[in-house]
Amino acid sequence: MTSFKNKEPQHGFRYALTTIGMITAATGVGWIFRIAGFPETNIVIVYLLSILMTARLTRGYAYGIFASILSTCTFNYFFTTPYYTLSVNDPSYLITFVIMTLTAFITSTLTSKVKKNALDAQGKESETSALFQLTNRLTDAADVSDIAGITTDTISSIMNCRAACLCFDERGQPEQSFIQQQGAGKQVRRKVEDTAELKHRMEGLRTAYDIGDEFYDWPIYGREAILGVLRIPVETAVSMSEPQKRLLRSMIESAALAMDRFRSAMEQQKSREETEQERYRGNLLRAISHDLRTPLSGIMGTSEMLMGMTQKEDERYTLASDIYKDADWLHSMVENILNLTRLQDGKLVLSKQMEAVEEVVGVAVAAFSKREPEHEIVVRVPDEMLLVPMDARLIEQTLVNLIDNAIKHTPPNGEIDVCVKEDKGKASAVFTVADRGTGIAEEDLPHIFEMFYTTRTKGADAQRGVGLGLAICKSVISAHGGMITAHNRHDGPGAEFVFTLPMEVKNNVQQK
Repeated sequence: MTSFKNKEPQHGFRYALTTIGMITAATGVGWIFRIAGFPETNIVIVYLLSILMTARLTRGYAYGIFASILSTCTFNYFFTTPYYTLSVNDPSYLITFVIMTLTAFITSTLTSKVKKNALDAQGKESETSALFQLTNRLTDAADVSDIAGITTDTISSIMNCRAACLCFDERGQPEQSFIQQQGAGKQVRRKVEDTAELKHRMEGLRTAYDIGDEFYDWPIYGREAILGVLRIPVETAVSMSEPQKRLLRSMIESAALAMDRFRSAMEQQKSREETEQERYRGNLLRAISHDLRTPLSGIMGTSEMLMGMTQKEDERYTLASDIYKDADWLHSMVENILNLTRLQDGKLVLSKQMEAVEEVVGVAVAAFSKREPEHEIVVRVPDEMLLVPMDARLIEQTLVNLIDNAIKHTPPNGEIDVCVKEDKGKASAVFTVADRGTGIAEEDLPHIFEMFYTTRTKGADAQRGVGLGLAICKSVISAHGGMITAHNRHDGPGAEFVFTLPMEVKNNVQQK
């Protein structure tokens, strides 16, 4: 495991002693050379060597520059006449001192720069190695908690501390406990005192980290929200160098990527499971609906035949009529379920043709003439033939659903109004189905077209339903490029459903 521990502080006093020691040693060697009769140039070379060694053994440019100036002065004091003074008898020595100082300065600077580059490269190598270790271990993580444990263990080892990690759940809430490293291979869970306060601090954070009494908290940001918090003990955090902070940020980003990747994989798996469940449910509903259509048609036909063979005053007529109505209700529900499965599977294909609205409305109204004779349906269409591009079968089913809904909520002998008109300004045909029931409750209006939604209030005109008819109406109208709305009538009690169909002819589209 690569270690990235806090380095021992480098004190200037020790570097100063090193500098003075190197110049002193160079002076001693110079005395020996002088006694041996060596030329002064050899002594100058010794001083240059001492400057190189000083730059090598110290950190920064200051000590090398100081050694350059000190070596020139020392050479002048001990080895040029007059001795033991800083003055010179021969002016040519001044040029020697200048060249010696410049050479020493340049040599020291280059040596210090090379050393700094080497240290930087070593630091980057340590960072790269640490990131590789973390990334390599994260590939084996089984879940978010495992990612947090691996990240905590790796950072604790590299930073030589007892780091901790707190995860946030899918709803963006902090967990009730966090993982903290206690030793090599040992982790414990600690309880979070106040998760709401911690979340508030993280969401209001304006710096890289939050300073607490025990930890410096570094947020782990995902693509859309905070995924967790990396916690560094205060005693370690206050002494972290910039390279260590840079490494910590990189490791936090690696952990965030791993958490994001895991959550994305979980969401994709969940989506696949939900899709599979929807497919199975659709197949089941489709199979059941197909199996129910035939017996329901038989029941409706038989009950209708019995009604024709029986007087209305006979109790058997009422019994047959109730059977017919219940079978008809079930048949309508089966048709809606089949349409629902086609919509969900994207198999409901529009076959648009120019159709006369008078004929389409007439077919839909005729379906209720026998089974609901006590309700009066008033139809109003333009005097001139109005041709609208539509799938006649689906629009007829939409009108049937809306009229059936109006009948359910309108008392006997109540009027139901079906109106069609052309809106030339918006180039659309406007269909209206209005009833004289109690209207739609205000709390139901925003949800009236939602699938499987039924009214929460039970008024006098409330009847059974599963909440599919209006949802299918909306899907059909949307597939035609139109809009459907619902509101209460302004001229008295009752509700009004309005949908529009564009007049322009468009290519056949498939409802997705």
